[in-house]
Amino acid sequence: MNSLENDEILIGKIKYANVWPIFHDFKLTNLSEKASLVTEVPSLLNRRMLEGSLDISPVSSFAFGYGYDRFLLLPDLSVSSDGPVNSIFLFSRKPPEEIRNGVIALTNTSATSVNLLKIIMEKAYEGHPTYWDSEPDLDAMMEKSDAALLIGDHAITASWRDHGYIVTDLGEIWKEWTGYGMTFAVWAVQRSFAETKPSFISEVSAAFEQNKQRNMNNLAPIVEHACTTIGGTPEYWRHYFNNLCYDFNEKRQAGLALYFSYAYELGLIQNEVRMNIWNDNI
Repeated sequence: MNSLENDEILIGKIKYANVWPIFHDFKLTNLSEKASLVTEVPSLLNRRMLEGSLDISPVSSFAFGYGYDRFLLLPDLSVSSDGPVNSIFLFSRKPPEEIRNGVIALTNTSATSVNLLKIIMEKAYEGHPTYWDSEPDLDAMMEKSDAALLIGDHAITASWRDHGYIVTDLGEIWKEWTGYGMTFAVWAVQRSFAETKPSFISEVSAAFEQNKQRNMNNLAPIVEHACTTIGGTPEYWRHYFNNLCYDFNEKRQAGLALYFSYAYELGLIQNEVRMNIWNDNI
């Protein structure tokens, strides 16, 4: 059911620090229509967008590919990396290429990173691991696995621990293998909602873009908030946010198209994906 039937516009927000430069100080009261934020982990936002109970939301790239025919992309918004992403890590006892036929525990919080790992293990390393899904708890995951995949704030805090595991950044592996950066999340809008509320979509798109520019020009409030709520040093968080890419230019689109192509080839997604970007003329 679309939220418009309840006369309330619902906008999703990822429950991780990586979207803060776009959402920090995003004021719903500045919008011309009443709206609410729904803050959840990516998997739950993905599910709600696919079932139609959110109007606008960042979604995992894989989830967009799954439902691309129902969505439009907001322009120039993503969570991407052009190499290391610093928050999507495979923790392992041996280098990844040496466990290509091993057992890997997968986080249950995002589909994009899970399928990126499968593409890397099965295409780049020519392996066939056994996978199982888990809550994001590194110690529990590694009790019966050769490796564990964590993303977002869980990955960051686990990487700070003295656990002795090899930590592999999936963004870095993807870049070394393909030459492209990796787009982990995009901003999607229900196509039916965009057709009904085009002026509101234009307004929200512009507000996100302005927020992004303002916050990237002054990261101090976000860095302070990260140190207070998650931990770490100001230096770590400044590097983290400056390292991420929040645009969605042609090169990012090409890298994501390659990801979708590999996912389709491996049967991880059942359709070839088209990326239709919203504009005022749609």
